[in-house]
Amino acid sequence: MRIARPTDHLDEVVRFYTEGLGLKILSHFEEHEGFDGVMIGIPGEPYHFEFTQQRGHFVGRAPTQDNLIVFYLPDQQEWQRTVKQMKAIGYEPVKSYNPYWAESGVTFEDPDGYRIVLQNAPWET
Repeated sequence: MRIARPTDHLDEVVRFYTEGLGLKILSHFEEHEGFDGVMIGIPGEPYHFEFTQQRGHFVGRAPTQDNLIVFYLPDQQEWQRTVKQMKAIGYEPVKSYNPYWAESGVTFEDPDGYRIVLQNAPWET
């Protein structure tokens, strides 16, 4: 699965997801029909993010504060380490729009206003 979205802040978004969350750059491209892009994820996993930037085109911020990507980190130490990493690169938690996410998680906002939740809980379907 690929989650793809445009950004006006490609370098900053890449830093947020790599240095903050610890994801890896899997691939990148430049000047492909006016687009630059970076694929970020966990090597070997069947999903990743693709962030693209088109020169001369403005995409703006996230449409709402409830557009979320939730990362389930059930290990308390891993969760604390990831929250600390986000703060260390200059991102402070923001108030969750939906209070549910504050019960076991911390919400951060990326440079485009899209939000991620670091949820200290196991994934349950």
